[in-house]
Amino acid sequence: MAEQNTEAKLKTLLKQQKVQLWNRPYTADDEQPGQEHMQELALRYAPLVGLPVEEVGVALETIRAQAVKRGNRNRVFRETGVATLELLLPRDGNQGKRLRSSLETRLDVAVQQVLDRIGEQLGYRHIKLILNGRTLTADRPLDQQGVKNHSKIMVLKGSDAELLAREEEERRNQSESLQRTQKGFQILSERDGSEDPDSSPYLEIADQKGNPLRIPHTEKKALILAMGFHEKGRSLMKRRQYDNALSHLLQADQQFSQCGSALLSSVDNYAVLQLDVVWCYRSLEALSCLEDSRTRLQRAEEGFLQCYGEHQQRLLMIKGNTGREDALFLRLYLLQTLLSYIEGNDSQARLQLSKVETLYGRLCPDSEKMSQLMALGFTEREARLGLRACQGDLQEAAMHISNRRQERQELTQRERQKKRTRMEAISTLMELGFSRREAAAALHHAGGDVDKAYHILLDSSQAAQTSSSLGDGAVAPEMVEQLLYLGFDQASAEAALQLTDGDVQSATQLLLDNQGVLSPELLSPPSTSSTSSSPSSEEPSTSSSASAEDNELVNEVLEDIPRHEEDYLDLTLEEESELISTLKTYLERRPTHTG
Repeated sequence: MAEQNTEAKLKTLLKQQKVQLWNRPYTADDEQPGQEHMQELALRYAPLVGLPVEEVGVALETIRAQAVKRGNRNRVFRETGVATLELLLPRDGNQGKRLRSSLETRLDVAVQQVLDRIGEQLGYRHIKLILNGRTLTADRPLDQQGVKNHSKIMVLKGSDAELLAREEEERRNQSESLQRTQKGFQILSERDGSEDPDSSPYLEIADQKGNPLRIPHTEKKALILAMGFHEKGRSLMKRRQYDNALSHLLQADQQFSQCGSALLSSVDNYAVLQLDVVWCYRSLEALSCLEDSRTRLQRAEEGFLQCYGEHQQRLLMIKGNTGREDALFLRLYLLQTLLSYIEGNDSQARLQLSKVETLYGRLCPDSEKMSQLMALGFTEREARLGLRACQGDLQEAAMHISNRRQERQELTQRERQKKRTRMEAISTLMELGFSRREAAAALHHAGGDVDKAYHILLDSSQAAQTSSSLGDGAVAPEMVEQLLYLGFDQASAEAALQLTDGDVQSATQLLLDNQGVLSPELLSPPSTSSTSSSPSSEEPSTSSSASAEDNELVNEVLEDIPRHEEDYLDLTLEEESELISTLKTYLERRPTHTG
């Protein structure tokens, strides 16, 4: 970190004074340094940056050598089209530093070729390449994904382990974790709550008060996948498995990009994700990706501004206080301080660090007050968040925690009452002769209104009877109208009715199962005829097997979703404290005076 700071300061001076280290007299014809002139430059710059001449000399030579090497690579690229990629490799051991390397390649080759070469040269397997926070797709060429000559690319792999067998297992687990997380949350994103939530759990997007939000299906699906990957990534961050965490966070970022800007500006999830990605960069010592880090922090700051209000007035109106969210701003300001330092802007870093330390002093929990609150029966998390929300006031914190508990209890009771009412309504409809599945689906589309659900089912039955009097393949207009009333488009409604021989109930269920859009496979007629007995005899076991697998995946991903809605705000600030101390040490280094 200190080396980056020194080099950034020197590069600024070199640029201001228009000094070109790669040219004479600083670089000889044989590309060796012009020792006398380099020494003079070190003597001139040492007092300006407040560092020993020897340290400045080493840094200047590093900059010079890099510039010469870059010039040679530019020439090769112009003449042959072979580019040089700068690779940031995984750590050398659990506590080692991240290593750097380079790779020469044409940019019109598929990423897979580069992955294979890195694997052969460095002995890595199951790796990913990250450019500016995006995972490069293996089957697409480099240049089509924004890779250029001198691009900085981060190499991610599974966690290191002492035994090769265990290492291989961890890498395989990381890949499987991504796949299982995606599949589990895809299943959840397709569920709309029309089935029994006890046997088929589903996710509901709610505001900060727990009220459900009405979101278009496509955006809701992307949002659930994004939030799912984010939560999985955060759970890995808590275990300090940052390589694996970053893979999940970048997947979340991809899914968030499919959500509309209006939706992203109304929730803080996307802004928090940007912070988490940059925090992973920091933990992986990958802040050489300065451009992406700076961009993400800017997105985070703008996201908080849109979501919370310019002076957090919107947040204050919704929650009554802003203390808990201040932990997010602490991390934001701390990362901004770090980037300023790495860029060589010490004065800006000192100003930002002063603001960080003030905020940290306010947010760092008082151990005695924490103990008193926990003695009253509150959890450590409740005590920490309560004190932050109430600016450290013990009595107000106790009252605040009690009120939050009461609000959660009331929300739980409302959910239970909602469930009881739903089950009673389903039972009523079943007594009228409808199946449980039909009753649940109709009730869901009727918004819980039993009478409306009954009329939907009744109209469906009448339409089905009408269809039997029509010829094969004919679709009665009133049946189409019935499906249009349920919200399906005309083309899908007509296709579903034709596939189900005019059975409105079956058509409705078919459309519900496919989110209102029928795939080409369903619309294409089978190539050979088959009897009805064969599929029906195999369907139960296949369906049962798929259902069991789905439930296993869903239960697995649900474990990563915190039960407390403010889990993402409950930062212990231990890592933040370590980084503050490190930055303070670097910034308090006394300038070295040279005679």
